[in-house]
Amino acid sequence: MPVRTFRWSKGQRNFPGWWWSATTGGHVGFESWLERDHLMLLDFDADVVGLASQPFWLSWLESGRERRHAPDFFVRRADGTGLVIDVRADDRVEPADAAAFEATARACVQAGWLFRRVGAPDAVLTENVRWLSRYRHPRCGGRREVAGRLVEVFARPRPLFVGAAEVGDRLAVLPVLYHLMWRQVLAADLAAGLLGPSSLVGSGGRR
Repeated sequence: MPVRTFRWSKGQRNFPGWWWSATTGGHVGFESWLERDHLMLLDFDADVVGLASQPFWLSWLESGRERRHAPDFFVRRADGTGLVIDVRADDRVEPADAAAFEATARACVQAGWLFRRVGAPDAVLTENVRWLSRYRHPRCGGRREVAGRLVEVFARPRPLFVGAAEVGDRLAVLPVLYHLMWRQVLAADLAAGLLGPSSLVGSGGRR
């Protein structure tokens, strides 16, 4: 559970909320839209097997004064390693923030974890993953035979709508296709341009 309470109040400048994570099957909190975007990208990352927000307090002495900081996310990766993440836009890192990030990085080295401070992610990638995230819930997987047929059709890369039409009615097939792309069973170059009818989709190598 988060070590800090997520607060909502009238007129506040940040936008907290809860993200339903397909990785954990539960809700993970965020405190800004930028954090939400990174949380979404972590949820999409096939190498991530666990996620937690505001995972712990880190306390240290700085110029004789005690300071503390709660990093934004802790990530457990498929190889067992831990990753601590702080989210802050490059142009909003104040000196006190930089000191907190440096202290966190030092603590992570001692704990055997990795540390990363991230800013604004790639806009095109984020928009495409946001679209696919609408279909992240298992209920979008549809019937197994439709999913299996999609895997067969897209074994050789082809335009998104062309391949979907080969399987059946697009309105019924596309949610399953997008769910498979979220799971990276099927894949496209999500950083090259916005997803559209002519986007090339092929096998993502996952099952």
